[in-house]
Amino acid sequence: MIRINLLPHREQKKAAHRLRFQVLLGLSLASAIAIIVLSYFFIIHRQSQQELRNQFLQGEVAKLDRQIKDIGTLKKQRDELLMHKELVERLEEDRNEATHVLDQLTRQTPDGVYLSSFKQTGNQFTLSGYAVSGGKVSSYMRNLAQSDTFTAPVLVEVKASIVNNQRVNEFTLTTALHEKPHPDITRISGQAHAASQAITGNKP
Repeated sequence: MIRINLLPHREQKKAAHRLRFQVLLGLSLASAIAIIVLSYFFIIHRQSQQELRNQFLQGEVAKLDRQIKDIGTLKKQRDELLMHKELVERLEEDRNEATHVLDQLTRQTPDGVYLSSFKQTGNQFTLSGYAVSGGKVSSYMRNLAQSDTFTAPVLVEVKASIVNNQRVNEFTLTTALHEKPHPDITRISGQAHAASQAITGNKP
């Protein structure tokens, strides 16, 4: 017996294919949307994490900036303290040097010589005083030349003078220190009476 199918099977197949296509298309669209949404949230999450890291780094950089500023302040304070320390040490050395110079002037002044004044300019000394004779002036200059403190004495002037009704030699000479003092001691001036014996036993 021959069976003839009179139902529209072609249309049914087309409808079934169309339905499968629509289902697959819907699933694809849903998958794509899900992927896009997940990617968006992932990117937002990563961006938030990066912003947190950036804020942390900015905070650390700010801390480092403050520490660097504090270090600069401490370095400045340290330099000021070192300068103060050097100044105190230099002043102490200068004071000791001035004392040493005065002591040496006294030690090198022979009997029969009386210093009336001295003046320091830089490394040079100008000495003025009286001597009982020209030989005493020469002896004084030899003492200065042979000392460890002074060097190169030069006689500037010597002339006869009357002091306490006695004839004496009034002299002026220059000498220098072996070592140049610090710039802080550039001038020492004033009147100084030697501890040595006066010309006649009395001060003129």
